[in-house]
Amino acid sequence: MDHPLNRIDGRTGARRHFRYFDYVLAAFVAILLLSNLIGAAKPASVMGVTFGAGILFFPISYVLGDVLTEVYGYANARRCVWAGFAALAFMAFMSWVVVSLPAAKGWEGQAAYEAVFGSTWRIVAASMTAFWAGEFVNSFVLARLKVITAGKHLWSRTIGSTIFGQAVDSLLFYPLAFYGVWSSQQLVDVMWHNWAGKVGWEIILTPVTYLVVGLLKRREGVDVFDTDTEFSPFAKAESI
Repeated sequence: MDHPLNRIDGRTGARRHFRYFDYVLAAFVAILLLSNLIGAAKPASVMGVTFGAGILFFPISYVLGDVLTEVYGYANARRCVWAGFAALAFMAFMSWVVVSLPAAKGWEGQAAYEAVFGSTWRIVAASMTAFWAGEFVNSFVLARLKVITAGKHLWSRTIGSTIFGQAVDSLLFYPLAFYGVWSSQQLVDVMWHNWAGKVGWEIILTPVTYLVVGLLKRREGVDVFDTDTEFSPFAKAESI
């Protein structure tokens, strides 16, 4: 049965038990890992436009990040960012171990395996750094805009937070991963196209965001406002 919405602050939200939080967290981490593991390894070209295939799905993790902050508050979203960061770190470690193991005699797939899973430490470090910083900026901007707008105009904070979060993500990832490998013009072009593409996806998916946010708020019976929240990424986590 649905419940009327109760407006609560971020600290209360961090201590409250939610029915669907774990499912959204699991979806967030799963899409994050899969978009990096499957999508990042393949450059695609459609109608003459070349792009990393992961851009088709990775923005969904940003949409889910918006949903987490909007519905459950910054403190709970912070837990999800750290969970995603830890999952990325373990994925990188596991990939390194498995790729480094000597191949069994007669197995001819080592070269292909390395091409897909053997990302350099530089790209892995850049990806993790950009994700961590971009997600926290995204969540912070959305949480502050929600208070400023008194919970109105959801589109303004989902799109606005993505503009800033993805800008930080792109400005960190591409120079950290490819500076000195690509020309300066290539870096600027790729950063711009990927940032614009991700923001575009956010705009296109706005109706879906409205649908999911509305459904979860009704199901959970709450509307969390971060009026008294500690916004440091390293603040002590509170149980939910």
